[in-house]
Amino acid sequence: MATATVTPAQETVKKAPLTLTPPAIAKVREIMATQDPLPAGLRIGVVGGGCSGFQYSMAFENQAGMMDKVFSFEDLKVFVDATSLMYLNGCTVDYVESLEAAGFKFDNPQVKSTCGCGSSFST
Repeated sequence: MATATVTPAQETVKKAPLTLTPPAIAKVREIMATQDPLPAGLRIGVVGGGCSGFQYSMAFENQAGMMDKVFSFEDLKVFVDATSLMYLNGCTVDYVESLEAAGFKFDNPQVKSTCGCGSSFST
């Protein structure tokens, strides 16, 4: 009798389709350390909305969802749902600070246009 092995959603995939820079990882860890209870990881996603059709989302999570892929960046777990994964392929997430602003910046080669304020995009 053959048995099938079910792979849990929490399995960490070796090659991530997106990249987090060291400054982004450091900032996420800094913010996570202030949370009580300490989250299990960071969720990065793409949601409908904004001026151009899509916008990025980031939130802390206590566990992976059933359809999530889990990636590890220097032991920081990042959860991405299957739908968002196709929009984030090749994307780099950075944390930048300037005199004008500070925040997370998404550099996504799939983006064809962005809105004037830069917070939403279309592919």
